[in-house]
Amino acid sequence: MSTPDSNPLSQDVLARLAEVIEERKVGDPEKSYVARLFHKGTDAILKKIGEEATEVVMAAKDGDPKHVVYEVADLWFHSMLALSAFGLSPADVLTELQRREGLSGLEEFAARKAREREANGT
Repeated sequence: MSTPDSNPLSQDVLARLAEVIEERKVGDPEKSYVARLFHKGTDAILKKIGEEATEVVMAAKDGDPKHVVYEVADLWFHSMLALSAFGLSPADVLTELQRREGLSGLEEFAARKAREREANGT
C-alpha cells in the first residue's frame, strides 16, 4: 500500500485542487460553481456530499467500475469543499489516514470509543 508520502502525485493533485477551491470560493456565484455553493452556505455543500455519496452507492450497485470512479471523484471534490468550509485541507485527511495506517479497523474503533468515554467522563 502506498502512503501519502510515497505517492506525491495524489498529494500534488489534491493540493492543486484545494488551491483552486480556495481561489474560487470567494468568486462570483454567477460564474463559479464553487462560489455558488459557498454562497449558499455549508448546508448546500453538505447536501451535495449526501447526493454524491448516494450516487457512489448506486454506481457500485450497477457494477460499472468507470462510473464508480467518476462518482467517487465527485464525492471527493465535494468533500474537499466541506474541508475548506471548516478551514481544513486534504493534507489534514492524509495525516489522519497516515496516523491510522497499520491499525486494524477494530483497534481504531475501540480507540475512538475510549477517547469518547474519556471526553464524556464516563
